[in-house]
Amino acid sequence: MSHWLPASPCTPPGCAVHDGRARHPVPAGALLLAGCALTLAGVLCAPLTLPLLGGAGRERLIRCWAHGVLRAFGVRVRVTGPPAARGGAASAGGGAPGVLVVANHVSWLDIPLVAAVCPGRMLAKSDIRRWPLLGPLAALGGTLFVERERLRALPATVRAVASALRGGARVVVFPEGSTWCGRGPGGRFRPAAFQAAIDAGAAVQPLRIRYLHGPRDHRARAGAAAFVGDDPLTASLWRVVRAAGLTAGIHVATPIPAGTVPGRRALARLAQSTVASDSANLPAASVHH
Repeated sequence: MSHWLPASPCTPPGCAVHDGRARHPVPAGALLLAGCALTLAGVLCAPLTLPLLGGAGRERLIRCWAHGVLRAFGVRVRVTGPPAARGGAASAGGGAPGVLVVANHVSWLDIPLVAAVCPGRMLAKSDIRRWPLLGPLAALGGTLFVERERLRALPATVRAVASALRGGARVVVFPEGSTWCGRGPGGRFRPAAFQAAIDAGAAVQPLRIRYLHGPRDHRARAGAAAFVGDDPLTASLWRVVRAAGLTAGIHVATPIPAGTVPGRRALARLAQSTVASDSANLPAASVHH
């Protein structure tokens, strides 16, 4: 691994632990089958149905499907804040630049969670292309894959993101570059994707993601949802379906208009502080201290 790649101190034994109620293995197994089946249905049906729909119809279908996937895995969804910013291609008038959607990164659950609120083209590491079920679905959804180990590939990735934004698309990026468990301050937002927003004249839509024990528990405990370090995907899937009462919370912050912040580093810092300041859903000290 290259020394410049983002790294997180989170580990599965230290962070990916559910300390709430647990489901019996039998209903948990049923949820696992249901979630995988609905994901597979999306992989099989997307090429047949999405081309037949207009932009608004595709967005509604993706939202419903993504929400259904989360519920099938036994995860409730709680959305707060104003409606998410819309890209030019998705708006009635069209022709305007798209929107760069940025969020903190906790889990593979973040992908359907963001899609349930503001579907867009994901920027993801190339490894995800090889994941079962989620990899083919990501490719079908127009995901922009980046080779994180190749620093020379970064300028081409920035150009690809800027091109998609100029075309009016929403592009979803997790600028921390790695998953963090959500119990501490998280990672620094890397500025590369923000350069693409500046080049395209696109607004930035910050989102704050957190996973709770229940809809009324406002403590930021990622627990079973955290997918960090070298955690196998199969182990994470089983941990999620065993966790009773798991709620995925996503807060939509006020968009940052294009051109209001000079430079990609300042824009990245503003987006990061906007995400981190969501009602201070963090404890006073990081669990990694």
